[in-house]
Amino acid sequence: MANTKTKKEEGIEILEDPEVLAGKAEEFFNSSKNKNLVFGIGGVIAIAILAFLGYKYYITGQNAEAQKEMFQAVHYFEADSLGKALNGDGINYGFLDIIDNYGGTDAGNIANFYAGTAFLKMGNAESAISYLESFSSSDYVVQARAYALVGDANMELGDYSAAVSAYDKAASHKPNKEYTPIYLQKLAVAQEANGKFSAAADAYAQIVDEYPNSSLVQEAKKHKARLQGLAAE
Repeated sequence: MANTKTKKEEGIEILEDPEVLAGKAEEFFNSSKNKNLVFGIGGVIAIAILAFLGYKYYITGQNAEAQKEMFQAVHYFEADSLGKALNGDGINYGFLDIIDNYGGTDAGNIANFYAGTAFLKMGNAESAISYLESFSSSDYVVQARAYALVGDANMELGDYSAAVSAYDKAASHKPNKEYTPIYLQKLAVAQEANGKFSAAADAYAQIVDEYPNSSLVQEAKKHKARLQGLAAE
């Protein structure tokens, strides 16, 4: 009897019947052309895995080296010798050298945070933003701090809309009772500077309502009332 199955029905049969599926696989592997294809793909996968492992090993070594190189830069940063912290002292690397030479490592990533903070302290807000936005961390405290520093830099530049965006990221990033009220206060200040009195009042209200034990509550209540009055005018 003639086979009247459609291609669609054959496809369903292959998926539902393990024996049919095994038979189809055997047919595929028995073809010399397909054998070459499979072993070729297998070789590519093996090379990719080895390359990945080699890269991970290389990066681990590079990161350990970068951490050693960065020790003196951190020391200069903590001593407020920001020029040396950024550019080195002629013998030891600065953060900018670490970023250039070890950019793909964890230490290189952290160097972006330090460099951005140093530039902000030195009054170079644009460079601060560039380096801070190149930084990322799974540590919620440090990442939120980086967002807030970007907000501070934008406030210095008078870009209040960008500051609002950055502070909002800081306040929204894994909220906690220790730091979120501080970022909400910064957000409120930026909103007011941007002429958004109602939004500023809302930020203060969030401190009052969600963080009643914060030391900022009384001040937040005062500014909330003032801004609500301004918004109503």
